[in-house]
Amino acid sequence: MNTRIPLLLTFSLLVAAAAPLALAQKTPAAPDPAVVEEMDEYASVPISDPLERMNRAIFKFNDGLYTYALRPISKGYVAVVPKAGRDGIENFFNNLLYPVRVVNCTLQGKFSRAGLETGKFAVNTVAGLGGFIRVSDDVPAFASLPREDTGQTLGVWHIGPGPYLVLPLFGPGTVRDTVGMFGDRYLSPLNWDIQQNVEWYNWKVRTGVDVVNGVQRLPGTFKTLDAVRKDALDPYIAVRSSYFQYREAAVKQ
Repeated sequence: MNTRIPLLLTFSLLVAAAAPLALAQKTPAAPDPAVVEEMDEYASVPISDPLERMNRAIFKFNDGLYTYALRPISKGYVAVVPKAGRDGIENFFNNLLYPVRVVNCTLQGKFSRAGLETGKFAVNTVAGLGGFIRVSDDVPAFASLPREDTGQTLGVWHIGPGPYLVLPLFGPGTVRDTVGMFGDRYLSPLNWDIQQNVEWYNWKVRTGVDVVNGVQRLPGTFKTLDAVRKDALDPYIAVRSSYFQYREAAVKQ
């Protein structure tokens, strides 16, 4: 029996389980439409990349990791799970990130938006069967709410993005967004220690949830990356430029 195949599959699933950590490196699975509207593709955004040589090496490593480990999983997920099912799973996990959004709205002084986030969460949780159906899309006040995260909060507090930083697996980011990762991770219910109150939620269940969350993000993330890299003479520069423009627009929202 060829043991390389199950070993590769196991490794790929472990990598997929770690994918939710990439919430810090804001390569969005589905770019926020409200932010995209504010992006100016001709705007000059200051970019600091003193670690370019290292970043390019990691960028190349990630390409191989995506190609041989994660893209096959992504394609299999799309082939096996119908679109309605994928949309429901994505909606569920996005709904769970309510604490990340509402706390950062509050920290940025956007109190009315925090109230709207609470209303959106309540509508999707109650009327949307736990968040699987995004009922809020039919409510104009909720449908266009920009997403907030800790990296954006630091930007609103006038903390600069710092140097560009490409991390293994996580992809493009900045020092500010990498620090923001820890805030997002702390606020995400997926990382709360609830085992003391929910007996059946052991490490096996938590790992399974992490794998599903990681896998469900892959198709959208690759779609975004592929769109940015399409026809680019230097994919590294294209991704870096788009990343800085997107995050700059997100902070200004």
